Amino acid sequence: MSEASTHQPLWIQDRDIVIAEGGNNVEWRYQEPPDYSRTNHNLRRESQYNHLEGSLEAIVQNLVRTFEMEASYKSNPQQWISIVTDKFRMITNGGPAYTAEEVVDAGTYNLFLGDSDKYKASEEDFETSAQIFHKAFPDGFLWELIEVLAGPPNVTFKWRHWGTFSGPYKEHAPTGERVEITGISIARVTDDLKIVSLEHFFDQSAFLGKLATGCPFHAS
Repeated sequence: MSEASTHQPLWIQDRDIVIAEGGNNVEWRYQEPPDYSRTNHNLRRESQYNHLEGSLEAIVQNLVRTFEMEASYKSNPQQWISIVTDKFRMITNGGPAYTAEEVVDAGTYNLFLGDSDKYKASEEDFETSAQIFHKAFPDGFLWELIEVLAGPPNVTFKWRHWGTFSGPYKEHAPTGERVEITGISIARVTDDLKIVSLEHFFDQSAFLGKLATGCPFHAS
């Protein structure tokens, strides 16, 4: 066990430490732990905010990245250490409140985006939604915390997601442009900083609009 892990709960440490110290019985979606080496490399190059280790900003960023890792790669939400599993709910833009089990089944992309003229979450599942956006952003769609606006128990923070639109999005050709979205989230947490609920606010249509601007592919 690392020295850092003796001073802080595991779920607010760097997600690579969470993966390394998570034990051997984790039910990984793809039968093995995720490898964030390329993501970490790109974050070191492209991040605009380098929060001081141990600061509230760094702690919240670690917590959210751990949650994202678990939601994406741990198929059994009972093994997620970042949340209070039986109470957890996730809401986007005032929409429905989803449980951890629903996040596992549908995937975060579907629950973030819902149905619109540019994306139909009801027609996708976890795997197909992941493939759509991995194709559109083959070099990754990175996330970082910008600032914490309010501390626990209702942690309010601003964030940015960004990546290069260098692969196709559905029938739209890539533009090669940088796509960046910002949003605000509220994480209601316990005294030991486990997430009870997450509520996100961002402009879904603006994000999808940037992907649907590429020239449509036409069958020959």
